[in-house]
Amino acid sequence: MIKHSIGGITVGLLDGLMGNASEVNITDVQKEYAKILTKNENVEKAYKLIRDMFIFTNKRLILVDKQGITGRKIEYHSIPYKSIHHFSIETAGNFDLDAELKIWVSGSALPIQKQFNKNLNIYAVQSVLAEYVLD
Repeated sequence: MIKHSIGGITVGLLDGLMGNASEVNITDVQKEYAKILTKNENVEKAYKLIRDMFIFTNKRLILVDKQGITGRKIEYHSIPYKSIHHFSIETAGNFDLDAELKIWVSGSALPIQKQFNKNLNIYAVQSVLAEYVLD
């Protein structure tokens, strides 16, 4: 099972420590991760939590897990959209501080779970998934 919570420094360290993701600039992500992208692969959306990334491209979902104290060891999880057979979103409520995304991948009984800051448009995240998974 792959389970990550990822978010952004841009909304502050507190959100990062709480495991909430926030959107980051896709142009910067495209440049930074060019070495793992295919020739015709483009970053559509990207989210960050302190060091880890959650990247939607036009071909797959990439989870970037920086490990260790220095974060120099990096694990890249590549999930082709065709492997995603179910996903759900849960919006933030009045007393709930975050929204949640769950993705079920073929061969795994448990979903990948991501928490997002309630300021993030969880519907936009769902739209990116729907566009590629339902194609």
